[in-house]
Amino acid sequence: MPTFLDFEKPIAELEGKIAELRHLSNADDMNIAEEISRLQVKADKLLRQTYSKLTAWQKTQVARHPERPHFYDYVGALVEDFVPLAGDRSFADDKAIQGGLGRFRGTPIVIMGHEKGTDTTTRVKHNFGMAKPEGYRKAVRLMELADRFSLPVVTLVDTPGAYPGVDAEARGQAEAIARSIEACLKVKAPFVSAIIGEGGSGGAIALAAANHVIMLEYSVYSVISPEGCASILWRSATNAQEAAEALKLTAADLKALGVIDEIVPEPLGGSHRAKDQAIAALGDAIERALQSMHNQDGPTLREQRRDKFLEMGRRGLSA
Repeated sequence: MPTFLDFEKPIAELEGKIAELRHLSNADDMNIAEEISRLQVKADKLLRQTYSKLTAWQKTQVARHPERPHFYDYVGALVEDFVPLAGDRSFADDKAIQGGLGRFRGTPIVIMGHEKGTDTTTRVKHNFGMAKPEGYRKAVRLMELADRFSLPVVTLVDTPGAYPGVDAEARGQAEAIARSIEACLKVKAPFVSAIIGEGGSGGAIALAAANHVIMLEYSVYSVISPEGCASILWRSATNAQEAAEALKLTAADLKALGVIDEIVPEPLGGSHRAKDQAIAALGDAIERALQSMHNQDGPTLREQRRDKFLEMGRRGLSA
């Protein structure tokens, strides 16, 4: 059974009862299939009703679900012959940003993204997806490699934000993020980015200044986390729900604002409930986006990308 979020407690109770009945049926050979079927219909209906009216804060919780597919889940399912590339050739290898070369459905690509980890050990190893300067400098190195060999770039974004520690600031965190954004805008190859969980602040945009930006249905993308916003505006993180609504961080909000280009629907209950289905759906969206850019030359792709983000700035100034 999946890990249930706070707002899913009624669903958890029903699915718990179903699991108990199935256990009894298996152990005692009791004919309770009809009762299980009735409860399953009820649970499915409740799940559908719940997810049809999620608030921005609830979608944030789904985006942070620990069992959502992460970078290596997508790479393992979608990329053949993946060769990881490590290090920024200056200081260290940052584990929060992973990347390398591989074949995506027959096409050679450079793929990179944030990796949060799946348990305590790997989360600590990957610093919970919060990259340090060397992570963004590694991303720049990979984008320059893609540019040199005219390889499409695919990025998978899933981070609460760049690492805010003193050591990261001492090594030029802001400069590294700016250089990564600059590298995104300079690439003369097809560039697709997907927000697969959290897209937090500069830590996200550093990998997401792409020609085509995709968001999974229950992912979020914002300049600051709801808790961070609430702490600044209300001096208390308890106002996070209110902040989430104001930030317009959901996929539907950002599509309406023109910040992203496409929303990929998730399986009922979120990607963590049907990982293979969710990964395949995102793979199809990435493939369509890359195919749409196949016949465009490098300078055209670069200009289109730059104009797209400059236009967002102009809209912001005129709003």
